[in-house]
Amino acid sequence: MSDVKKAKELRGMSEAELKARLEELAAEAMKLRFQQATMQLAQTARPRQVRREIARIQTILNERARQGVEA
Repeated sequence: MSDVKKAKELRGMSEAELKARLEELAAEAMKLRFQQATMQLAQTARPRQVRREIARIQTILNERARQGVEA
């Protein structure tokens, strides 16, 4: 499992890297939901961390999209 990245680290990544990371996290989130449903989840805090990192990435992508439209 990978570590949670801070917003500052994420802002340094390219758009393609962010989208790839977003796909990885979405897959991990699905896997964690299955583990939780089958009572096999070892790290109970991990789903929350994944959801928050997904939100951070989506926020950064939306900010960049908005800057592109306004500029």
